[in-house]
Amino acid sequence: MNPKERKNIKVGLHVNIIQKQDQRTGVKTEGIVERLLTNSSSHPHGIKVMIEGGTVGRVCDILESK
Repeated sequence: MNPKERKNIKVGLHVNIIQKQDQRTGVKTEGIVERLLTNSSSHPHGIKVMIEGGTVGRVCDILESK
């Protein structure tokens, strides 16, 4: 599934995100999607989400689909 398309991202999905401050290094943060923050149907850098705990970033990998 393509992490750059909003239709593939759902609340409760297990994903890796890249936070704004980690874009240069590529450090990924793992978590469960709590909220979708991107309103458009797709985004070239990934859909912006908030994972549990309040961390915000763009989805780079979908680890588990429901």
